[in-house]
Amino acid sequence: MRGQDATLEKLRVGRHLEEAMVKGPVPLHLAEVFGLDEKTATRYADSARALLERPLESPGS
Repeated sequence: MRGQDATLEKLRVGRHLEEAMVKGPVPLHLAEVFGLDEKTATRYADSARALLERPLESPGS
């Protein structure tokens, strides 16, 4: 991973958000799958919900 922009932390955060967007932004699911505490799982679910509700950008915008 040397010379890459991706860090383990970025990969971990990306995986949590991906799970929340694919399975739905449900804190309990995230807490169970990743062993997160309630506040952290809720924060990821809120972030995923905001991303899912954001309008899609058209190419060139």
